[in-house]
Amino acid sequence: METLNELIRSIDGVVWGIPLIVLILACGVLLTVRLGLVQVRRLGTALRFMVQNEEGDGEVSSFAALCTALSATVGTGNIVGVATAIAAGGPGALFWMEVAAFFGMATKYAEGLLAVKYRVHEPDGTMLGGPFYYIERGMGKKWSWLAKLFAVFGLCAGIMGIGTITQINGITSAANSFFDPDALHTVTILGRPYTLTTVIAGLFITLCVALIIIGGIKRIAQVSEVVVPVMILLYVGSCLTIVIGHITEIPAAVVTILQGAFGLRAVAGGAVGTAIVLAMRSGVARGIFSNEAGLGSAPIAAAAARTHEPARQGLVTMTGTFIDTIVVCTMTGLSIVMAGSYDKGLEGVAITTDAFRYGLPFPEQVSAFILMICLAVFAFTTILGWNYYSERCLSYLIGGANKTVTLVYRWIYVAAVAIGPYLAVEAVWNLADIFNGLMAIPNVIALIALSGVTAAETKDYLSRLKAEERAARKK
Repeated sequence: METLNELIRSIDGVVWGIPLIVLILACGVLLTVRLGLVQVRRLGTALRFMVQNEEGDGEVSSFAALCTALSATVGTGNIVGVATAIAAGGPGALFWMEVAAFFGMATKYAEGLLAVKYRVHEPDGTMLGGPFYYIERGMGKKWSWLAKLFAVFGLCAGIMGIGTITQINGITSAANSFFDPDALHTVTILGRPYTLTTVIAGLFITLCVALIIIGGIKRIAQVSEVVVPVMILLYVGSCLTIVIGHITEIPAAVVTILQGAFGLRAVAGGAVGTAIVLAMRSGVARGIFSNEAGLGSAPIAAAAARTHEPARQGLVTMTGTFIDTIVVCTMTGLSIVMAGSYDKGLEGVAITTDAFRYGLPFPEQVSAFILMICLAVFAFTTILGWNYYSERCLSYLIGGANKTVTLVYRWIYVAAVAIGPYLAVEAVWNLADIFNGLMAIPNVIALIALSGVTAAETKDYLSRLKAEERAARKK
């Protein structure tokens, strides 16, 4: 088994190596240039459109589609991923995470635009869209093999790890660390001991997942519209409390981050280049994993939005990266750097827990409880979002939406969630990482190939939008 785990780890390292990271970043840079810094010039418009729904073809509002995408992206990566990046690459990793997010906003914009432009309207009212459709319909039928590859990778990522086993395991682990860290209350299942907390939390989450996902995208969107904003406000509010409570420490933290980003602290040791590469690799890789810009997951949700304008939905989709990384990950990173938690020999969620205990004006148990709730809800919503993503991948592979097949798949997905707490997750996390990386390859190829279409659509829409804004000002 250890040999298999080592093989999976090696493949993961190859897939998420420098070439893929450079490819995703290069795509973001190309789109930023071709779209004329749309993520800067139209960020205000995008944030306004985010809460200003439009009527049109689609299954859910633009805001609900965004929340569905955020339910999958704002997750454990924002708590554990940021901590892991800073622990591995130093405080400078946070800077490179922001750089990746800046260019990733242009990538997400293109994904949302193309998802709506090339989506398919099924007879039953279902909207099917995402990379597989803009590859096939935008690049041509001869590229359908590439679209199928994306769908296979997306389906595997959802059912085999990132959407099921790893998330439910994260929830039960967080509950265990708070309620029964010494495993004093256990039961034996199939010859192995598990805490009562694991069993109870696992059953409860599985039941909640079943009640929501059996209802499809509309029910997932309804839950996401309520849970995601509250979840983000609670977590960002906690981080802001830490930052504001230690506001005098911000300048020193910013200096530490910038020094780490450019290897300035390593000058004396002569390892400047190594320090920069390590910070860059850790920050960019974890940033991409957190906000999923370039992976091709968010456009699957964007395709369901009620809108007539592909570019408008592109703007709304773009705000997902802004919220996920520029806001949420920045708050997490600042809290960790200010507390110095990354330099205490801790790992994973323990790093962020230490920052919360250091910075929040509450007893340590209360601070740990707040983080546990955030982590549990983040992981739960990721389960919901990835169910929808992988379900749409399945629909593409079987030639369209099929109610019977879809229902069977949903129950299989629920079963995967149910068994998740009782499985070892290291290999599953690495498998999920591999499939996420493999998803990005066909998607980024399509984004680059269709960048001219994206630029033309954007130019046309923004010229019409400017005319409307001028007319409104004259009234």
